[in-house]
Amino acid sequence: MAATKTLLTLENFIGGKFLPCNSYIDSYDPSTGEVYCRVPDSGKAEIEAAVEAARDAFPGWSARSPQERSQVLTQLADLLEESLEEFAQAEAKDQGKTITLARTVDIPRAVQNFRFFASSILHHTSECTQMEPVGCLHYTVRTPVGIAGLISPWNLPLYLLTWKIAPAMAAGNTVIAKPSELTSVTAWMLCKLLPKAGVPPGVVNIVFGTGPRVGEALVSHPEVPVISFTGSQPTAERITQLSAPHCKKLSLELGGKNPAIIFEDANLEECIPATVRSSFANQGEICLCTSRIFVQKSIYSEFLKRFVEATRKWKVGIPSDPSASMGALISKAHLEKVRSYVKKACAEGAQILCGEGVDKLSLPPRNQAGYFMLPTVITGIKDESCCMKEEIFGPVTCVVPFDSEEEVIKRANNVKYGLAATVWSSNVGRVHRVAKKLQSGLVWTNCWLIRELNLPFGGMKSSGIGREGAKDSYDFFTEIKTITVKH
Repeated sequence: MAATKTLLTLENFIGGKFLPCNSYIDSYDPSTGEVYCRVPDSGKAEIEAAVEAARDAFPGWSARSPQERSQVLTQLADLLEESLEEFAQAEAKDQGKTITLARTVDIPRAVQNFRFFASSILHHTSECTQMEPVGCLHYTVRTPVGIAGLISPWNLPLYLLTWKIAPAMAAGNTVIAKPSELTSVTAWMLCKLLPKAGVPPGVVNIVFGTGPRVGEALVSHPEVPVISFTGSQPTAERITQLSAPHCKKLSLELGGKNPAIIFEDANLEECIPATVRSSFANQGEICLCTSRIFVQKSIYSEFLKRFVEATRKWKVGIPSDPSASMGALISKAHLEKVRSYVKKACAEGAQILCGEGVDKLSLPPRNQAGYFMLPTVITGIKDESCCMKEEIFGPVTCVVPFDSEEEVIKRANNVKYGLAATVWSSNVGRVHRVAKKLQSGLVWTNCWLIRELNLPFGGMKSSGIGREGAKDSYDFFTEIKTITVKH
């Protein structure tokens, strides 16, 4: 019983208050495999309470000026920044990522999300046209949609939750958010900052639990007209089905099978470390990670040798180790799924050049049961392999050769996804030409994951519906109305 007492127990945050739940789910520390936290197993009753709170808060919050809402978001950003270290440590422990990544990427980006939308909400303009012959003036206004349902994933927990909460709040909506049940701690910590920042009760409600129970209750609720979701394609299909009877507005960001295309004139000094990072950052658990690397034949063997050497230096360690490049994967089930792809590649006759089953993983005794895996490089694999077609979402990347530009574009596009791509070449004409032909919502050339939050973020094909960013998120979280005045 003594061990149970030390477990962190989270509570739902509804109408500005923390409320206990009747039942809880165990949450595991990915670095040890031990239960360390209890997450509310919410359902319909909690969603009903959250809808009531959000409905009551909507008239007051939506009536505030953009300047007033902006001040609240700025205050929230400041409070989060003051607690950056505490949030970074919690995120690393809960998700398995390295403390370095949480400190330099996740939490600073969550702060930036609030600051960015606090600023961008002040700069939107509406349209106006005149029709002189009939004496009419037409203009547009944008109004908040109402209650926004926000569902965020486990890979970048606070980073992606705030990427949805900030624009929804800024536009004047009230919010019901459901973080992943695997990574709920930083969302719960954020709730403590909301009243201090001046967020009125009911404007932001956070309800914890699983997709099938609380997620479905949220998505199918008739009073939640807008749903923003980041996660897997099967879940998105279910959300679409449940939303269809209500004609809900949907934004769905669904992952990718992202190619890197490395031409013979690429600067390998820059390309290799960047491609190691784009393949294995956050244990490969980022929807934008590279999992198919196409290398032009003339430099293929040199690239492969240097890439494997660099990958072997990518240190797997416990999340709290500041020298670790990579931490633990999210769960035992996910680790087994990722490993199963490596097994399938072996069965197909591919070569594993480093990582899983080839090199030895060294961990402290108390972390032996943690969900760790070495970064793994696969070669000698066909484009038709599931490892080249399906999103693995782990530290596994495939490297294959190509001959011509036309051929590699065709092969890069030959998957159901279309989220992101990287192109490495010193030929500016080629960079523009290839970027235009790739079926990807984002194309980075000679870099990776440099984000401009003003511009649209999202994918083509099975990578989702809609875009996020300054204008896109504002458009999504508002309704547009055209008003005609005859004078």
